[in-house]
Amino acid sequence: MKKTRQEYIRDLQTVQDKVAIMGETARQALHKAMKSLMESDRMLAEEVMKADDAIDDMIIDIEDYCLLLIAKQQPIAHDLRVIATGFKISTDIERIGDHAYDIAKTAMSFDAAWELDKLQKISSLGDYAEAMLEKAIEAYRRRDVVMADEVRKMDQGMDDLVTKTFYMLSGMVTEVAERQKQITQLLFVSRFLERIGDHAVNIAEWIIYLETAERIHTQKHTKTSV
Repeated sequence: MKKTRQEYIRDLQTVQDKVAIMGETARQALHKAMKSLMESDRMLAEEVMKADDAIDDMIIDIEDYCLLLIAKQQPIAHDLRVIATGFKISTDIERIGDHAYDIAKTAMSFDAAWELDKLQKISSLGDYAEAMLEKAIEAYRRRDVVMADEVRKMDQGMDDLVTKTFYMLSGMVTEVAERQKQITQLLFVSRFLERIGDHAVNIAEWIIYLETAERIHTQKHTKTSV
């Protein structure tokens, strides 16, 4: 039996609900991963690493659901963009989950008791990445182009924090030779957080595409109508 338009609209909303739930799950994983790093909480780190499977299951469920809709409904225009962006955004979220896993894995061998005051920049970087992701997911829930653009504008702040963190940690390599392993670990964490920010920007750009059919490229600062 062919579905009514109202039933089909509910199916499209289900796609967005599933993606938003996946996004919130990844945000929680990031928050816990950073907490485990800053507090040397290995039990919490293990929890984050084990939960990564749930995020992987979510993307499979979203992909299967979207493919079924395409096969049965043959969507066009905005309806097709809802499904296409569901695919794309869930991929970015899955990678965010992977980076949260990487941070938690680092926490398993990291000693946070070492000069906590000097870890503040990493903590601030984690807070900023989480704020970008949280805003991106909320923009997706609301289909809010203005909010999505705010996420894109946050990217410069993220780049500035990453640069300051890099120079701070690089300077410490020569000053604190016995802590070189931990400094290297933190350099990797800063890179993971930078990538999470990049994925949040990708999500924001897919939201803009969803609502306006314009492809936005932050790196090149160009717009192309589609």
